[in-house]
Amino acid sequence: MDEWRYSPARDLDLSSGQSLTSVRREAGLPTAILSGMRWLLVRGYLGLAHHLQIQGRHHLPHRLPLVLVANHASHLDALSLAAAMPLAMNRHMFPIAAGDTFFETKATAAFASLFMNALPMWRRQCGAHALEDLRTRLLEEPCGYIIFPEGTRSRTGRMAAFKPGVGRLVAGTPVPVVPCHLDGAFAALPPHRHWPRPARIRLRMGPPKAYPGVANDREGWRMIAQDLESAIHGLKTDSNPDS
Repeated sequence: MDEWRYSPARDLDLSSGQSLTSVRREAGLPTAILSGMRWLLVRGYLGLAHHLQIQGRHHLPHRLPLVLVANHASHLDALSLAAAMPLAMNRHMFPIAAGDTFFETKATAAFASLFMNALPMWRRQCGAHALEDLRTRLLEEPCGYIIFPEGTRSRTGRMAAFKPGVGRLVAGTPVPVVPCHLDGAFAALPPHRHWPRPARIRLRMGPPKAYPGVANDREGWRMIAQDLESAIHGLKTDSNPDS
């Protein structure tokens, strides 16, 4: 039997307001209560309004940690990926969201944190320590992340080149990374619209990848980003992602 150890919450030294905008935020009782409600509401909405179709769900690992990586064209993307997760794992999945979009005001930060369970990534002032904190948490908690390596939503619906930050999270680790491709979310809610319109969304999940032998350096990070970008392009054109 493993020896029991007391581990204080990572956000113990933060105020409630500071915790909402920190990557160290712990999933407390409010999040635990809301996670089941969020999962049911989101799945119900996506099923009714967008006829969400999920292919390749059997590729999901049965335990944490894990990372879901996908193309990004809509605010519906993170909700679609979260809806694909089993309820038991859902509250331990954290979408990594743009801090300057979702965490600039108390109202949006509360929505992103409590309803979406998102953690912030500040694009204009993101230091190496933020990614290292996320990497450490992924390995030690363990937990799961939903990541969009393009860094922002596509304005055309076409996928842009992946940034190497995703590689920094998983290089040299056995953490499985599941490549995912979303189709239809751009038509349902493109960046210039404030409210979604009915459109079918399809999510394809591919076989997980892991990079334990890849060096945790800039070259390794770029290689991982390119490999995942290629895998997601392949899901877009592959008519049988379950193979």
